[in-house]
Amino acid sequence: MLQPRRSDASLVSLAGRWYFPIAFVARLPFAMMVVGVLTLVVASRDSVALGGINSAFVGIGSAIFGPLVGAAADRFGQRAVLVPVGLANAVLLGVLPLVVASTAPDLAVLAMSFLIGATAPQVAPMSRTRLVAIIRQRMSGARRDKVFSGTMAYESAADETVFIVGPFLVGLLASTIAPWVAVAGASALTFVFVTAFALHPTGALVVGGPTQETRAPARQLLRPRLLVVVVGILGIGLFFGSTLTSLTAFMEQQGEASRAGLLYGVMGIGSAALALGSAAFPQRFGVAWRWLVFGVVLLGGAIAFSRADSVGSVVLVLGIMGIGIGPTLVAQYSLGSDRSPVGRSATTMTILGSAVIVGQSVASAVVGEVAERFGTGAAMAFPAYAAALVVVAAVADLLLARRAGTPVAATA
Repeated sequence: MLQPRRSDASLVSLAGRWYFPIAFVARLPFAMMVVGVLTLVVASRDSVALGGINSAFVGIGSAIFGPLVGAAADRFGQRAVLVPVGLANAVLLGVLPLVVASTAPDLAVLAMSFLIGATAPQVAPMSRTRLVAIIRQRMSGARRDKVFSGTMAYESAADETVFIVGPFLVGLLASTIAPWVAVAGASALTFVFVTAFALHPTGALVVGGPTQETRAPARQLLRPRLLVVVVGILGIGLFFGSTLTSLTAFMEQQGEASRAGLLYGVMGIGSAALALGSAAFPQRFGVAWRWLVFGVVLLGGAIAFSRADSVGSVVLVLGIMGIGIGPTLVAQYSLGSDRSPVGRSATTMTILGSAVIVGQSVASAVVGEVAERFGTGAAMAFPAYAAALVVVAAVADLLLARRAGTPVAATA
């Protein structure tokens, strides 16, 4: 059960000791879907192009239906939405290997991929929504801001970690056992941990959300200062997908394609550490400025990545890029949470989460095709394009804040 209001209680004690492990593992399948589908289709149907299109369809399904899932959670409560959606997703993931291995037409495989994206459990945004609700409802004002900052840092670090670990697990399972095992594993994780997350006591914090009278109109989701955050976090998704795909192409050129996932994990070390450390940044170093500063670090690393010509230099550059990713994600999610319209926090966070997977899936498909047609060098330039989008969005955010007369040192 949730602990009663106590201003001196920690967030862990208020949420329950098992909440964070369950919420962390429950978001892994979301990070495994795009790469898992891509790997399975390429291995079973011997077509990189078809695999890329299927991974893109996963992202399209998530982009269309992810925000609707979030809106339904705001209206009917997370449990009522997440349980059936999670079970449907687990079944679809479990059936996909059978469909891909059968004589079913490619169109049927594409339809399955779309449905998998459409039913993707939005664990990460819903976790943020729950924790923000706990902080606002059960903590005093004196501690609220500090705990909120630390919570956004942790959640962003968790997202970054699973988007590194997820593809790594897919590669490990696919290379050591079989490609279908990775998708089947995602199905099992969804069935067990997403269900456990849905039924956790924190899921009952807001049963049906605010009434229609107190819920902000949907058009407020289109406010420029929120849309610019969506564009920025889409850039992070594009960065994830383009980096993993181009790195795989580079390592394949070196004759060590199986090590791509391990090298990709290097990026997560600095990213997770800096994301968790974001809570220690001084308040005068505002969230909007953090986005810009660390976005520039990300861009610099991505430019160096495009020119790397050895495994050693790639490892070094991946470490630099990791330093930029973590704090940038923390800043973007913090701004998104702060600018969420009243009563639409789950919708907002789901839109941000969907933007990441859309970017990842589209970039995986496009960069894979570029690597195949134009070579590894051309593919390795794409992370810099994605990082440039992140920086441009950060500059736009600062300009919008100045126009609105909002102090840029603030989180809003």
